[in-house]
Amino acid sequence: MSGIGDFTVRAADGTPVAMAAYAGRVLLVVNTASKCGFTPQYDGLEALHRRYAAQGLTVMGFPCNQFGAQEPGDAAEIANFCSLTYDVTFPVMAKVEVNGDGADPLFGWLKREAPGLLGTKAIKWNFTKFLVDRSGKVVGRYAPTTKPEDLARDIEGLL
Repeated sequence: MSGIGDFTVRAADGTPVAMAAYAGRVLLVVNTASKCGFTPQYDGLEALHRRYAAQGLTVMGFPCNQFGAQEPGDAAEIANFCSLTYDVTFPVMAKVEVNGDGADPLFGWLKREAPGLLGTKAIKWNFTKFLVDRSGKVVGRYAPTTKPEDLARDIEGLL
C-alpha cells in the first residue's frame, strides 16, 4: 500500500467507505472513546474540523474499545453520544481495533508509516492522532496527551 487512499474503512452504519474519496484532503485520523479521560478532546477535534474543513481538512474518528473498555457502545450509542455531548459533525466511523491480530488494516499501515516513541508501533491509548497530507502520506503521529489545538500549526502547514 502506498497511501491512505488504498484503504477502505467502514462507516458507522457498516457501509464501506473508500479512503480514496478523501484524495486531496488533509486528514486527521484519531482512535476515539466515549468514556476516556481524553474524551473532552472531541471539542478540540470538532473545532479543528470546523475551522479548517473549507480549506481541505477532514477529521475522522474511529471508536475503539481496546483501552480500558472505554468505548462499550454500539454505533448508534456512539453517534448519539458524539452528537449530543460534543456536537460532532466530522465523520465518526465504525468501531475498530487498532492493535493486535484484529487491527484494522488502516491502523496497521498508519503505525508502520509513523511509529511511536522509540520506534514502537503499538498504539498506547485512546486519542492517538495521525496527520496525513494531501498526497495520502502520514506526516505526523501525536500522543493522546497532545491537545487537538496544538496541531493547528502542523495542519495549517499542509493546507
